Amino acid sequence: MTSIEKHPERNVIRVQLKQNTVLKELTEAEVDELEPDLEVIDCHKGDRLLHQGVHDMEQYFILEGILKRVVMSPQGKEMILRFADERNIETSYAAWRLQTPAPYSIVCVTRARVAKLPLPRWVSFMTRHPEIKARFEHEVMREMSEIMAHTITLHLLDAPGRVHRFFRKHADLSERIPKKELAAYLNLSPETLSRLKNQGKI
Repeated sequence: MTSIEKHPERNVIRVQLKQNTVLKELTEAEVDELEPDLEVIDCHKGDRLLHQGVHDMEQYFILEGILKRVVMSPQGKEMILRFADERNIETSYAAWRLQTPAPYSIVCVTRARVAKLPLPRWVSFMTRHPEIKARFEHEVMREMSEIMAHTITLHLLDAPGRVHRFFRKHADLSERIPKKELAAYLNLSPETLSRLKNQGKI
């Protein structure tokens, strides 16, 4: 982990942070206030940033790469709730506010770079800046709505319909996510996904 000030690519990182969906409207003074609390980490595919069940949580701003939110059952079966890429965030804010354990893990789908800080510090920063808090909480609600819509889709649409919906809603991600991960997200086997593609159904 490296602070932004000491990072060799700090100028690029600062530009990436300004493009983030939550941070893009920060003033220079607000950026200067937040930046010392941020640490930058480079992650490998499969690295777990948040472990399901923990109470010690952090806020993540994705600079590069793709993350996934994953729930694991007691039997070890995984369900992918969402993917998030550059300019987006990942968080367990709702669980932190409710003082409950993290209900999911956050895992790197690809190599990734994120800026992070402990959730209590992020909340403290937002408390001083209500407009930022409102924008952040709106994004959290949008993510929860997206996850709910995806869950409904798994029950209501057939396999081609689920794939078509993903390509329509997330065209920018469709070629970047490994087919095995995409199949799991859509509750399909990799073989079914390949067969649909070969048959020209997707």
